[in-house]
Amino acid sequence: MNRRKFFKNGSLFAIGASLINPFEGNAQEVDFDTLKKNKKAKNIIVIVSDGMSIGTLNMTDIYLNRKTGKGSNWLQLYKDNKVSRALMDMASASSIVTDSAAASSSWGSGFRVKNGSLNVGVNGEEYLPIWQKFKKAGKMAGCVTTVPITHATPAGFCISSESRNSQNSIAEMYLDLKFDIMMGGGNNYFSPESRKDKRNMYQEFAEKGFTVVKNRAEMLASDNSKPILGVFYNDGLPYSKDRENSKELTDAIPTLAEMTERAIDKMKNHPNGFVLQIEAGKVDWAAHGNDIAGLIYDQVGHDEAIKVAMDFAEKDKNTLVIITTDHGNANPGIIYGKDANDNFDSIQNYKHTNEWILNGMGQETSINQVIERIEYANKIVLKEDEAKEILNYYSNIKLEDGLYNPKHLPFKKLSDIQKKRNSVSWISMDHSADYSETAMFGPGSHLLKPFLKNTDLHYLMLEAAEVENNF
Repeated sequence: MNRRKFFKNGSLFAIGASLINPFEGNAQEVDFDTLKKNKKAKNIIVIVSDGMSIGTLNMTDIYLNRKTGKGSNWLQLYKDNKVSRALMDMASASSIVTDSAAASSSWGSGFRVKNGSLNVGVNGEEYLPIWQKFKKAGKMAGCVTTVPITHATPAGFCISSESRNSQNSIAEMYLDLKFDIMMGGGNNYFSPESRKDKRNMYQEFAEKGFTVVKNRAEMLASDNSKPILGVFYNDGLPYSKDRENSKELTDAIPTLAEMTERAIDKMKNHPNGFVLQIEAGKVDWAAHGNDIAGLIYDQVGHDEAIKVAMDFAEKDKNTLVIITTDHGNANPGIIYGKDANDNFDSIQNYKHTNEWILNGMGQETSINQVIERIEYANKIVLKEDEAKEILNYYSNIKLEDGLYNPKHLPFKKLSDIQKKRNSVSWISMDHSADYSETAMFGPGSHLLKPFLKNTDLHYLMLEAAEVENNF
């Protein structure tokens, strides 16, 4: 392909070469002879830890170092100088603090949109999402996630919708677009028992030629002859820590790394290559709940998926791997104190998440049962007054809608109690305006500058793969 033609026809020149110079400014000349020497990316893998503050990355590396003597795969890439590294400004069109829909859409469309919308501009214009562009260019495309496959981050790469909440409609759009592999949670949006319109989306996907898999064994047994839809839980998948301590869940629910390996195997031999988004979506949910076991162990799950992708990319040599997060959330960190080391190490003994703990209680639970449940899950013994504080929440519990805490459970109270024992503190229970940590490996990684705007990533991917932006 003629790269000079790409730059003239593509959006990089149209937006003032923001990729070449992430700050406001005029287009600059490029050394095309140098660019020609760089291999194009046949494949692109984007690995997103949703809602990962820098403290989450930090703590997970420290946790792994102290438990295993070896840190995270992500930070090891920095230590080995294997990747290009940058910070990314993730602001949306409506706020300096983005939500996941606007964040994913900035990568998906190359435009900033309002929080809550998916690839729909501020004036209602619909943008063609990047995975559709790559499909039109002849590549295979897919997404795997630990939240519903219809959720904001995968949807931002795949479809356009005025509202991220239209998950029933998003499932229908996936049917029409026929992506090659889509796996995660979200049975509520595919099952006739859960949908208000009673449509059996599984049957409709099967009739359109998909292999539909609903558990880990079926996923592993599926072949590569058909596109694959994998839905393994009603909503988001169980947290990694809860999964690993339940034989039933371990047998039924694949890990993010296993889904990643399956997706790569499905698409790796396609002659025109593939694009794949991988999302550790429940890192964000855990941050919303100040749930340290949910957070750390799902970030470890994300880190294991990084290893799967990197192992493939290092052998393949034609794959651009992009590792990032869409925004911060709750900004947790280890706080100073004489017992900080031992306190933080106590997380290694946790058997279950706070979600598991709190969903197992109710108005009928006794103070002693609260103490026993938390001792079993965290290996810590609460005082009676602490147990009573938690139990008091259940006397006025509300069963009403809420994105991450539908029952209004005492997540903050429990995390405050745990903080005295694990030395982890949180600044909030919501998104923050952090610049996103971003790393790239493989062909196209030379295009990454030390600081970029979120929308630049859209054009970087197109340029790395030599796909013109003229759809």
